Amino acid sequence: MVKKLYGNFGYVKSFRSFAPDMTEIETSERIRQKAHELFMQYGLRSVSMDDIANGLGISKKTIYQSYADKDALVDAVVKVIIGHNQEYCDIDRRTSDNAVHEIFLAMEFMMEIFRSMNASLLFDMQKYHPNAFLQFSKHKNDYLYGVIKDNLIRGVKEELYRPEIKIEILARFRVESVSLPFNPEFHTKLKASLAEIEEEMTYNFLFGLVSQKGYKLILKYQQERTKKELQ
Repeated sequence: MVKKLYGNFGYVKSFRSFAPDMTEIETSERIRQKAHELFMQYGLRSVSMDDIANGLGISKKTIYQSYADKDALVDAVVKVIIGHNQEYCDIDRRTSDNAVHEIFLAMEFMMEIFRSMNASLLFDMQKYHPNAFLQFSKHKNDYLYGVIKDNLIRGVKEELYRPEIKIEILARFRVESVSLPFNPEFHTKLKASLAEIEEEMTYNFLFGLVSQKGYKLILKYQQERTKKELQ
């Protein structure tokens, strides 16, 4: 009599038995996505676990089966956001025609994010969720700093940025300015959105870098943006 085999390699349990249940993964992902949506709209402090549960039509207990507490959920949201941002940034670096074009692509991406972002998000993170803020700080000081520094080096080589610029100083200045629009002492005194602030800061940073050749490229990309917005 031939022995009947079950699952994989004759075991009753299959590989799927050892993997996380797909329903659990889907629930965890839905929770994270809803939290991301609410955090972006209202900030971190204003959104409770009850708000997230109500938004999904599930119990708060179900959330705690996937995330130990709000800190863990915020950490998960921030980790995905950082990964997403790095992915798009890497694409911009690979596909951009030159250093100036790279900054325009990055600016468009950041403005799209800022249009739907609550201005208190970063301040809330720093004050109430220090582990998540450490993630952001590492991303800013390691990854973003490296990207900005590489862009400055690229721009000088392409003769689009002035050869005498101090790359280390400007890279550090630019990376620190990323957080400035979220500072309550800054944005509460302005009648401008985060996206408008980002655009103005980026343009002024860029105009301060460029050579005559780079200046002409800025004007070209500005005109293209204007035409696109009018369509």
